[in-house]
Amino acid sequence: QVQLRESGGGLVQAGGSLSLSCALSGDNFSPKHMGWFRQAPGKERELVAAISDAGWTIRYGNSMKDRFTISRDHAENTVILQMKNLILEDTAVYYCALDASAGLRTVAADHEFWGQGTQVTVSS
Repeated sequence: QVQLRESGGGLVQAGGSLSLSCALSGDNFSPKHMGWFRQAPGKERELVAAISDAGWTIRYGNSMKDRFTISRDHAENTVILQMKNLILEDTAVYYCALDASAGLRTVAADHEFWGQGTQVTVSS
């Protein structure tokens, strides 16, 4: 059974930084493209960043590339999202997701497995 477990969320002041981690377990298939999505109250779930199975291809959501960095550690089976210069609008629940299709996709509905999410709150 595939399990995705996010950690690292919390409260941070505007302008600060935060790092989220997603631990993947129970997987026995390939490929495993991974993505970070976020959902703010009353808004649709949106892509933050996605990374291919080998880590060679990365996609960022709109206006995400300058302040967010996605990476993966195959030895630890984790995916990291580093966030800097956080703004109030970054407040959301951040989800880790897995896409087992052949190509890297950036739409939330295309991801088969999801973590429970971790809350990120940016304060002024």
